[in-house]
Amino acid sequence: MKTLIFGAGNLLLSDEGFGVHAIRYLEENYDFPEKVELYDGGTLGIMVTHKFEEADHIYILDVIEGNGAPGELRRYEKDEIMLDKIPVKLSPHQIGIQETLLMSELRGFCPEKVTLLGVIPASLDASDQLSDVVKSRLKEVAQIISADLAINGVIVTKRGE
Repeated sequence: MKTLIFGAGNLLLSDEGFGVHAIRYLEENYDFPEKVELYDGGTLGIMVTHKFEEADHIYILDVIEGNGAPGELRRYEKDEIMLDKIPVKLSPHQIGIQETLLMSELRGFCPEKVTLLGVIPASLDASDQLSDVVKSRLKEVAQIISADLAINGVIVTKRGE
């Protein structure tokens, strides 16, 4: 089973870059087996259809707009994403991700398992740094992904352990 961990976001708008920062955090702190691919999708949106279609399970790491406190982490599964039950998206690349999943679904190549781990941003100001509250979620996201993969027999090793 091939797993894609896809980080979306714009690194120039503080917390909007959460997904990309999360990919970097995972790359720096964990070792993944070959069947897990970490991918910095930036703001590519619909340009990454091929990546989605190559995977059996996708984790999308991104920011979301919703009622709640900045830094609040939410998890959505494929049925919630495809049925548009997730909160309003924040930027054009995020709309592209939903469209990309829909296109893959229509073509018969969308994975059965798609998980969105989204965090509510505290800041969308021009900055290449995450706010402290959103940055504090990087470790939690890594732990969630590691635990999920372990349930499926995929062992992820935290460096230094």
